[in-house]
Amino acid sequence: MRIPILFRNSLITLLALIVCSPVFALTDAEAVNMSGLQRMLSQRTAKSWLMLGQGVKVLEAREQRAKSVALFDSNLQALKTYAPTPEIREALAKVEAVWTGYRNRIMAAPDKAEALKLLRQSDELLKLSEAAVKQIQDHSGVASARMVNVSGRQRMLSQRIARLYLTKSWGLDYEGLDKDFSTALAEYDAGLKTLSENPQNTAEITQGLIRVQGVWKFSRAGFALSKDELYVPTAICGATENLLKQMQAITKLYEVEMQRVAMR
Repeated sequence: MRIPILFRNSLITLLALIVCSPVFALTDAEAVNMSGLQRMLSQRTAKSWLMLGQGVKVLEAREQRAKSVALFDSNLQALKTYAPTPEIREALAKVEAVWTGYRNRIMAAPDKAEALKLLRQSDELLKLSEAAVKQIQDHSGVASARMVNVSGRQRMLSQRIARLYLTKSWGLDYEGLDKDFSTALAEYDAGLKTLSENPQNTAEITQGLIRVQGVWKFSRAGFALSKDELYVPTAICGATENLLKQMQAITKLYEVEMQRVAMR
């Protein structure tokens, strides 16, 4: 059976559009959540690299690193497609510029001599990703976007705390490391308090936050051991992974609530 030329050409054009177009367009709520996830991945990639360097849960760390890098890449492309303003496009361009070099360093075999350089790049990527989230939150014009941001930031803090802990457990040091660690712990406390006191929390969000508080209380005891240089990296990686999993689910719930408000 011969297909008419006009129909065939139309079909080719349609298939090209399907292949070249994004599968979906992000909503503002999804973009706030996704850009916040990039912030977390800036710390998770460094954490997995440090785990590999110290031989902590090697198979898990290798898988985390590969999946985190791939997810950062795909999220960045989706956010660039979404970017609705010149300011947001510029913020994402700055993220991409740092990510390109950082990505190469992350995928290389861990070298203790290179660790501090990598950590500085991780911090720079975090700073730029934070700025992008704020731009997207402000653009949304929805008050509940702040809760998506705060909740998403708790994901980042769980991975940052683990990253800073592993920095210490590997015997690395830099000026301000202890302060960075204590600040991250304090910020997690403050963020959890802000979320717990939000009067718009649904029953499901409230129950989720109660579970997080239980895990966080347990984790705090392990962090305290680092003051005496009694490091338990395997336990801390497990605890912070649990925190991340819990906060990922809660952030999604906040995203759904933000989308519901935006559609009114």
